[in-house]
Amino acid sequence: MASSVKKASAKNSSNGSDQVLSDDYEPGEDEEFMNEHQLAYFKRALKKWKQEIIDESKETLAHLQDGPIQEADLNDRASSETDWGLELRTRDRQRKLTSKIDSALRRIEDGEYGYCQVTGEPISLDRLKARPIATMTVEAQEAHERNEKISRDQ
Repeated sequence: MASSVKKASAKNSSNGSDQVLSDDYEPGEDEEFMNEHQLAYFKRALKKWKQEIIDESKETLAHLQDGPIQEADLNDRASSETDWGLELRTRDRQRKLTSKIDSALRRIEDGEYGYCQVTGEPISLDRLKARPIATMTVEAQEAHERNEKISRDQ
């Protein structure tokens, strides 16, 4: 029940998460977990990250629209095609990442951001700063990865 109280209070404060924060604000352990400042901090970070991905994908699209690869030398052409293949795979991974960012933004609005989807425990601020799309605590993630490895090995 305490978890649902924390989540409910986070949900109520998330409505103000568009507030203006100072550029030097860093969430700290001495604050209430997922207070409106922290939510605003992570929301801003997620939106910035998403915009960077969108901008990069627009650059890739512009390069693709420049026209086909026209190197005369077959080796140069093969190298260019390989580079484009890598670029397109990178963009596909970033497209999936954008989806995870959107999911994190929805969790902020729903008051569920910052809490492990497996255990319901708070995810450490350090982990969220490093990977704002994290959905599990480090311990839950490690257990999940161990279980995946065991499943693959069988």
